[in-house]
Amino acid sequence: MTFESGDRVRVLSSEKPGHVRTPGYLKGKAGKIETLIGEFPNPEELAYGFSGIPKRPLYKVGFLQADLWDDYEGPAEDHLYADVYEHWLEPAEGGSA
Repeated sequence: MTFESGDRVRVLSSEKPGHVRTPGYLKGKAGKIETLIGEFPNPEELAYGFSGIPKRPLYKVGFLQADLWDDYEGPAEDHLYADVYEHWLEPAEGGSA
């Protein structure tokens, strides 16, 4: 595993064609690793009939709502949590999530 709980990460802003499990609104956004959920077959490959092997680490990542939505008017500490596979994450510096 590349990341540990508390690590700052950024979701890649890559525009991969076809089925992807990572929501578009998270691409390019920074968050914080909450926990490792486990290792699972890659769903992007499973969608096309491949084995999905090797298994990929899946993390629960927390994002501040205000960092995701320009017009967010809720409490500053509100978070959105998403399950993101490791191959969609890179280390990030700074930020507030």
